[in-house]
Amino acid sequence: MCDLILRRHTRGKSFSIVVVAEGAKFQEKPGAEGELVTQEARTDEFGHVRLGGISQLLAAAIEKWTKFETRFVVLGHIQRGGSPTAHDRVLATRYGIFATEMVHCGEFGKMAGLQGNQIVAVPLAEATAKEKTVDMGLYAVAEEFFG
Repeated sequence: MCDLILRRHTRGKSFSIVVVAEGAKFQEKPGAEGELVTQEARTDEFGHVRLGGISQLLAAAIEKWTKFETRFVVLGHIQRGGSPTAHDRVLATRYGIFATEMVHCGEFGKMAGLQGNQIVAVPLAEATAKEKTVDMGLYAVAEEFFG
């Protein structure tokens, strides 16, 4: 991350924006084992450790390694999503109607999902069977574009 920021700086970019998810593992040095950053020792009602604080930790590490002033911002739920578009509102309505129809039909253990432009019932076991990752091709395009 720091190498990328330094390369951007040498190409005349006077700023960089880094976005990090709460569930990302923090790894200060290359080759080191990454660790989840937790906000506090307690768990939520589902037994999951409460994550948080990675943005502060990452900002401090970036400043340490690059010597550039680094700030962090923790976005609230409203800022994360932004204002919904008309398409978002229609899609959300379609999901809600479909989910209600599934309940009326006794289709439990499923979720409403989008396949193409159709709303379909997807078994929860299928939806959660494997970890979903970012397509590395899309990542490469973003890296090339944003440098």
